[in-house]
Amino acid sequence: MKVGITGYNGFIGSNLHRFLTYKHIEIIFIEKRWLYNSPKLLAEKIEGLDAIINLAGASINKRWSRKYKLEIYQSRVKTTKNLVKAISLCKKRPKKFISASAIGIYDSTHKHDEQSNYLASSFLGKVCRDWEAAALHAENYGIEVSIVRFGIVLGPNGGMLKKLLPIFKWGLGGTIGNGKQTMSFIHIDDLISILYSILTESIAASVYNATTPYPTTNKDFTITFAKKLKRPHFLTVPDFMLKILFGEGAEVLTSGQFVLPQALIEKNFTFQYLTIDQAIQASLLY
Repeated sequence: MKVGITGYNGFIGSNLHRFLTYKHIEIIFIEKRWLYNSPKLLAEKIEGLDAIINLAGASINKRWSRKYKLEIYQSRVKTTKNLVKAISLCKKRPKKFISASAIGIYDSTHKHDEQSNYLASSFLGKVCRDWEAAALHAENYGIEVSIVRFGIVLGPNGGMLKKLLPIFKWGLGGTIGNGKQTMSFIHIDDLISILYSILTESIAASVYNATTPYPTTNKDFTITFAKKLKRPHFLTVPDFMLKILFGEGAEVLTSGQFVLPQALIEKNFTFQYLTIDQAIQASLLY
């Protein structure tokens, strides 16, 4: 099997690359610059692939200036549109197209499974809706499309925990606001397993929430993480400070979504790390 990956040098992409290499799957790196080329040139690069896993997207963990919001949007929506157009031009099209999305598509006031119609009206919500629509357009060309809505991804070598680890080790960790906001998370190993299961048809193409069945809260996450590190957690980061630092992007930290992976549960997918305690413990053992 020959698989193309966009966003291969990020936290998720690099872990996926290592795993697929271990499984003796041939990997083709789809370069960022190719995604902004003409679809015809991009089609030449992806010709003959059996599947594409689309993980490209600028980090949302920066201050959202007007310019950076455009980068967040185009690095997901524009590149996916270009990629799907390129797929349509291939003589031998990939059978599968697995595209990332995020649970930011959902609002922060309801409980959600994949059938939820309570979608966020925020900027990030629009990004996710347009991103998914661009990916699903590949179905018009006979491609099996799966959308994987990522929760907060926890792991030892990147993502949120890598950024928070030194802060908590210094004893400066604390809750964000009142700490009541829901954190729907997943361990990186479970996320990679989900992507691999779709790729190898262990589970069918569909829309999936990549979260554990047991969401936590920011407060419980903070307590658990600090306890594992044997550090205090008495500080609180007020919402207004985050808005100063991140602008509109602070919403990612100050609000949360209660999301359940109902489709994965119905497919009998087995999670290795169900609880926040298990996910953090596994991340700190590396």
